[in-house]
Amino acid sequence: MSAEIERLLRARLDPLDRITEAQRSDRDLNPDWDAPDIALRPAAVLAPIIMRPQGWTMLFTQRAEETPAHPGQISFPGGRVQPEDAGPLDTALRETFEEIGLPPERIEPLGAFDRYETGTGFRITPVVGLIAPGFELRLDAREVASVFEAPLSFLFDPANHERRETQWRGKLRAYYAMPYGEHFIWGATAGMIRALYERVFE
Repeated sequence: MSAEIERLLRARLDPLDRITEAQRSDRDLNPDWDAPDIALRPAAVLAPIIMRPQGWTMLFTQRAEETPAHPGQISFPGGRVQPEDAGPLDTALRETFEEIGLPPERIEPLGAFDRYETGTGFRITPVVGLIAPGFELRLDAREVASVFEAPLSFLFDPANHERRETQWRGKLRAYYAMPYGEHFIWGATAGMIRALYERVFE
């Protein structure tokens, strides 16, 4: 299965020098959602795939409770694009090193997929990277409380892509959720996983 996933990823992701304008957003499940009339802030994240011999996994961070943005939530390593970054890949690799101490030379970037617009005003470019086992992480406790891995076989099973609803800003809003053990993957992170699944398999 891992070999087939790698083949599909290499075939269907956007080359990093030719990222398409395809985009997803929190509005995918909420077509009546009025987009805020603001300039979206560019950001990038790394969707890190760990090539475990027993089955490939994806690595996630749980944000520290002290962080001002999305405290305690499950996310990919990443953040805002800075002026010195040459592009989304630079941002994703820099933020990954800053947040969890994984050096860029341990990551093989494969490509990017649909940019994701959030209701909180970010336009995120997700970059997929392959990582061989044997690495050591150093978490920045100011930003990251912990990390964990979830199997791709779980994340890429549409039966695990739950559609849930909640009240937000006075309206009922739908979102994707992928509860995995004690970890609740939801919102933009789950939306990006869903977008990656559709890109690779549909």
